[in-house]
Amino acid sequence: MSLVNPVETAHSPRRGEDDMRIMHLIPGNLYGGVETFLVALARYKQLAPRLRQEFILLYKGRLSDELAAEGQTIHFIPPARLSRPWTVWRSRRALGMLLRERPCRVVVSHHTWPLVVYGPALRGIRQPVVLYLHGPSGCRGWLDWWASRQRPDRVIAVSRHTLETFRDTFPDVPAEVIHYPTPWPESAFSLAETEREALRAELDTPADAVVILQASRMERWKGQDVHLAALALLKDVPKWVCWMAGGAQRPQEARYFEALRRQTAQAGLEGRVRFLGERRDVRRLMAATDIYCQGNRGPEGFSLAFLEALTAGLPIVTSALGGALEMIDDSCGMLVPVEQPEKLAACLRALITDPIRRNKMGRGATERASALSDPGRQVAAVQAALLASLRDPSR
Repeated sequence: MSLVNPVETAHSPRRGEDDMRIMHLIPGNLYGGVETFLVALARYKQLAPRLRQEFILLYKGRLSDELAAEGQTIHFIPPARLSRPWTVWRSRRALGMLLRERPCRVVVSHHTWPLVVYGPALRGIRQPVVLYLHGPSGCRGWLDWWASRQRPDRVIAVSRHTLETFRDTFPDVPAEVIHYPTPWPESAFSLAETEREALRAELDTPADAVVILQASRMERWKGQDVHLAALALLKDVPKWVCWMAGGAQRPQEARYFEALRRQTAQAGLEGRVRFLGERRDVRRLMAATDIYCQGNRGPEGFSLAFLEALTAGLPIVTSALGGALEMIDDSCGMLVPVEQPEKLAACLRALITDPIRRNKMGRGATERASALSDPGRQVAAVQAALLASLRDPSR
């Protein structure tokens, strides 16, 4: 199969910046916490002055748009699907051509899928690879097993829980935990009172309502249906409204979204739940919100939605599993057993009806965000980890 121009580069790099070129490898067809982190890393590039970061994507979309807005160099290679081997061969060959033309010191594979697809090509050219783990193993066990056949030079995990789930997959690979940096400063989550009221009016929400927000991908493990089941137990509590932000990005997500709308209607919550679809102004939403809630069925790695909510000064109610156990304590939120909407409802009731407690937890939330994810400290840690991957004399 012949290829014509298999690699497209969206932005030309500046000359003389080859010494510490780092290539981040990610498909780019979806947008969630991982993609938010990459945009934040580009935004904080001055905090990692020894790195020259570039990005290799398979798809154009919101991620490439936001990276371009940050002035980043972006390369596109043909998409690959494991079910269609010829697309994998084509994409691997394009990646090899790119890295021969533009050598880099490290390729960072963001989670296991890129490592599975491109690991053989990277190993063939003796390219150092860092595997960045953004979530726990378990939901795609076959993919993680396959990734174990492609040994990276180093592993970075976003939480202790995430790293522990991969211990058996990469038992002898140097590894460390680095929390995400806060994507935005606390000041980015503030609105003037008139702006706050205008946003609430735009979303058909009274100015004095207690607003509960969930901003997440439309995936069942994110627990929107558990959240709605909890809200159905709070119909006797006045003056609350729920905003559900997040749009379907794949067919199964569209089906799940329709099921949520039916659940809302059957529970008689249509007047109190607003489905907002995909939003690019989540910071504004959080600035006009009082509580963040997410009824997760599955564990998060280190949830950027939780981190943004903490930075915005919102108390969090969520499930007691995964990275949430490392992020949320009694000072800033409440953790409940998985799939127990009645306990989720009890925590929401306590916060809705007690503004003093809600405000106290809000103050604790901003302190917790700073303690966990100061950008200067966390971006410097990412830089140090990537530099450490080069210290092997064989490289």
